[in-house]
Amino acid sequence: MFSSSLRTATRARAFKPAGAAVQGQRRNLSIHEYLSMNLLNEYGVPTPKSKAAFSAAEAKEVAQNFGADKLVIKAQVLAGGRGKGHFDGPNGLQGGVQMVDSPEQAGKFAEQMIGHKLITKQTGAAGRICNAIMLAERRNPTHEYYVAILNDRGLGGPALVASRQGGMNIEDVARDDPSAIVTTPIPFEEGLSKELATSIAQKLGFKPESQDKAADIFIKLYKLFKEKDATQIEINPLAEVEGGDVLCMDAKLGFDENAEFRQESVFKLRDVTQEAPSEVEAAKYGLNFIKLDGSVGCLVNGAGLAMATMDVLNLHGGSPANFLDVGGGATAQAVKKAFELLLADGAVKSIWVNIFGGIMRCDVIAEGIILAAKELEMEIPVIVRLQGTKEAEAKHLIEESKMKIYSYDNLDDAAAAAVKAAQ
Repeated sequence: MFSSSLRTATRARAFKPAGAAVQGQRRNLSIHEYLSMNLLNEYGVPTPKSKAAFSAAEAKEVAQNFGADKLVIKAQVLAGGRGKGHFDGPNGLQGGVQMVDSPEQAGKFAEQMIGHKLITKQTGAAGRICNAIMLAERRNPTHEYYVAILNDRGLGGPALVASRQGGMNIEDVARDDPSAIVTTPIPFEEGLSKELATSIAQKLGFKPESQDKAADIFIKLYKLFKEKDATQIEINPLAEVEGGDVLCMDAKLGFDENAEFRQESVFKLRDVTQEAPSEVEAAKYGLNFIKLDGSVGCLVNGAGLAMATMDVLNLHGGSPANFLDVGGGATAQAVKKAFELLLADGAVKSIWVNIFGGIMRCDVIAEGIILAAKELEMEIPVIVRLQGTKEAEAKHLIEESKMKIYSYDNLDDAAAAAVKAAQ
């Protein structure tokens, strides 16, 4: 159920300080809210009526033809905390979610959003570009819930995680009132039965007349989760609204990139403008790359070794500038591309290559290092630790190159050298 690269990439983000930018995770595709709403509707999941627009003029036209006066406009940016964010510029709009009472107002807000960067706690100071907005009908909740379906590592399978305290950060709820979180394992093949789904709705405190509606939504959300190879479906809030309807008011959907070959329609929805260009470029070469905030560039093969490398760097007082896993089948050209990505980051002061040659041959890595050092005219120190298949040949290649590449056998010695070189 779980991709080791996904787990590792997620943990890699623990090295980022609070509020720092976290850009595109290659093992998990996220799509915009308006696309998520469309996908929910395809599965019969009820949401407020909504429509996207890609210019101020289009937003005004959508509002004019919407059929409702009270609307909400949402900036379509792949980041949490949009409502509390602000757009770039000295007079930037405060908040990526606004109430709209007229078509003219919709056009004005869209003009202040589209083409500008929204800055939130998740994006950091760099922000993310807003290329679209979503207009949705305003529905007044009588109560808000939190519902998510995700892969639970502890359970070894999918689970429905829900809370009566919706409309707020679920991490805060879990910290302040753990008893408010209801976690229900879901049989992978069978899915949620009507009986089980109804019991969850009852535990959450849905009104008797709303319990069947909520249960139906839970069942359909899991169907979407399974059929589309999702890693997460988060609805916050799921709301009981005036009139008795139960609606998904907001949605964040994530999909496992290992399933891209069978989910072509979903992956066509990817918006690479929301991802770090370096990570998009890395993916073209089969490299798993995540930008971090340290000064030591890391080039490693294997998710576990990558995490150990970052751990030992921290133990020696350093900090990784990235998570970069070249995998088991990288070529010399791919290794060279990895160095290009590392060197493009001005914060990188040293590079540590830590390779265990199992499937990956150390001599291929050495050829890539030497190729990169020659063609990219590297001036920053390169610390190399190569162990395993073709280790002796690799060390011979490095020695014969007569280049400023420093080889170590001991993990701690290599880490200490990389940290010292970065200082």
